[in-house]
Parts: sequence; C-alpha cells; structure tokens
Amino acid sequence: MVIPTLDLEKSLWKKGYSLVCGIDEVGRGCFAGPVCAGAVVLPKNCGLIDGIADSKLLSPEKREKLDKLIREQAICWAVSEISVSVINKIGIGKATQMAFRKSIKMLSKKTDFVLVDAFYITHLNRKKQMAVKEGDAICASISAASIIAKVYRDKLMEKLHKKYPKYGFKKHKGYGTKKHCEAIKEHGLCRLHRTSFNLDKFL
Repeated sequence: MVIPTLDLEKSLWKKGYSLVCGIDEVGRGCFAGPVCAGAVVLPKNCGLIDGIADSKLLSPEKREKLDKLIREQAICWAVSEISVSVINKIGIGKATQMAFRKSIKMLSKKTDFVLVDAFYITHLNRKKQMAVKEGDAICASISAASIIAKVYRDKLMEKLHKKYPKYGFKKHKGYGTKKHCEAIKEHGLCRLHRTSFNLDKFL
C-alpha cells in the first residue's frame, strides 16, 4: 500500500504558506445520497499521522480511529454536503465543485493554499491551489480529508438506510453495486437516488 507523505505540504510551508488545506470528495460516483467534501489543515511541520492512507484502502474501524486523530490534531477541518436535489438540478460535476468551495468556507481559518485530489477548484485562484493526481494516496492532507469525508458520509448513509431499508444503503453506501441495482429494479427509485444519472435503465 502506498503511504502518503507530507512532501507537498513541506514544500509549501517552506515557501511561506502556513495554512495548507487538503481537500477530497466522497460519493461522486454513487447512485444515491449526497456528495461530500472534506477539508483538513494540518499543523505546520507536524509529523505524519500513523496509519493514514487513502480512505478506500482502510477498514471502517481504521477509518474511525484515524478520523478522531485527524480532527484532534488538525488546525481546522470541515466536511460539506451537497444534497441529491442539488445534484439532480445542476449535475454531479458542478455539485462536486460546490462541495469543494463549501468545505473551504466552513473552515474556521482562511487557508493560504489548497491541495485537491485530481481536480482544480473552479472560482478559486489557480495560483493558490494544486490539483494532485492520485492525491488521496500520496498527499497526507488530502488523505486526511478523504478519511473524514468518508466517515461522515458513511454514517449519514447508515442513518438514511433506516428510512429506506429496501435498498441496502447501510452496506453499499449508495454505490452502484449489483445488489443496489437489483433493489432499484425491484422497488423503483426513491428520493435519495440521483435521477440525473439516468438510473431508469435499471428499472
């Protein structure tokens, strides 16, 4: 497993950027539920949090432990959420960008520079951000953001499972698994489904 480093953060700290924020989204490819974005500012010259990695490669138990450590050690952190109704209205691409910007605004401190997984953030100064390919796997701040966003969204989908138990959201968290597609075919779409994803093909 690739272990993230603080190399990008350290290079930015040396250039005078004290508050470097890592950002990542969770749920962009799901068939149901909101898209979320995590934002984390780690302390300058901090040590690497033991066990941190791309959230997708960690067990739920490990993510829970790291989520707590990240929130305790970060200078500030935030998780934003963009609803299904907004996703269906403007599309997942714009909704994801909205989630990125919202997470930055939710932080208790104004950031100096943003490191974001894969994407540039629209309506944000390009000189103050960097799109990092596979950032959630190689950049500690982005990995931290992916973990807190994943834990937040998973808990949310588990709560929503109680309202819509027929779809199995507790298990697949809204992703397009075989079981989820079968449930859509059997029960139709519910209010949590992203109709903008053309899910009628599963009916």
